[in-house]
Amino acid sequence: MMYQKYIKPLLALNQITVEQLAQKMTAASGKKYTRSSLNGKFSRETLSLKKCDVIAKILGYRIEFIKESKS
Repeated sequence: MMYQKYIKPLLALNQITVEQLAQKMTAASGKKYTRSSLNGKFSRETLSLKKCDVIAKILGYRIEFIKESKS
């Protein structure tokens, strides 16, 4: 769900493929990422917040938690 709702549209908006994202994540973290490993995390929905933060930074975004006001 997170991939379909948030990450996939951001990748498309920034014209970055999952393959390119994997390469950039490898460069940013020093840990080996592949298109297959990322697609597996996306499909199993096992992407950690830390990895989401790395993805956000690669794409030029930041993750924020905003408290909802009570109605």
